[in-house]
Amino acid sequence: MTARIIDGKALAAHVRADVATRVQALRQHNIKPGLAVVLVGENPASQVYVRNKAAACEAAGMLSRVIPLGEDTSEGELLDVIDTLNQDPAIHGILVQLPLPGHIDTGLVIEAISAAKDVDGFHISNAGLLMTGRPRFLPCTPYGVMKMLEAENVPLRGAEAVIVGASNIVGKPMAMLLLAAGATVTLCNSKTRDLSAQTRRADILVVATGKPGIVQGDMVKPGAIVIDVGINRLPSGKLTGDVDFPSASQVAGAITPVPGGVGPMTIAMLLVNTIEAAERTAQS
Repeated sequence: MTARIIDGKALAAHVRADVATRVQALRQHNIKPGLAVVLVGENPASQVYVRNKAAACEAAGMLSRVIPLGEDTSEGELLDVIDTLNQDPAIHGILVQLPLPGHIDTGLVIEAISAAKDVDGFHISNAGLLMTGRPRFLPCTPYGVMKMLEAENVPLRGAEAVIVGASNIVGKPMAMLLLAAGATVTLCNSKTRDLSAQTRRADILVVATGKPGIVQGDMVKPGAIVIDVGINRLPSGKLTGDVDFPSASQVAGAITPVPGGVGPMTIAMLLVNTIEAAERTAQS
């Protein structure tokens, strides 16, 4: 079996086109959706992500404001920047690029962002709303994964879904979304005993650990849908996921590539969250 490739780039293009249409509708009401991205330090990967997010915003007709801060920026200075953005009516979404330098409390920073502008969906109130089935914003990567499963017409009700990686950013919210869709969910982590026994049960396997090749082809159920959230740069410079693509693609029914899979959808859903925040402003 050779797996069908789930093309995140193509699906993201459709999502972004829809966002651009919604942006134009808001412009008729003199509202231009605005996203502010705060980048602290000079992490090369973070710089690439921020550039991509800014370019996607501008392509959709949104206001994009990138705020670069030095590595030595204090926690208080960063909180002051966030407070200013919270009060700025031209900004509908605020994103602080992670990871932050070690001297800054990430949790404190996330909680400082207005929940109504938290387009990453990380604020504790937004996490709580997701947990109780009344989400304001869905975290962008899990949101993108759900859109990919929807586009592939993957039946979720009653399906066995296994998630490898239990982070607040991907694993936990992914579990909540799949549960809400009616799947039976197993959430694994680095301490899970006999990980292969868990993954081989999965009709839908989502892998988000940041460990290249943690899932091999012999750990995949024949015909499963495999979503590889990981993106890792090898010493050779090549980008690779958390799933061993050559072996897994011979077993799975469908699989996301790295790059070109989940990554483009994450940025597309950031735009969706930002336009939704702007639309709420128009309705208020």
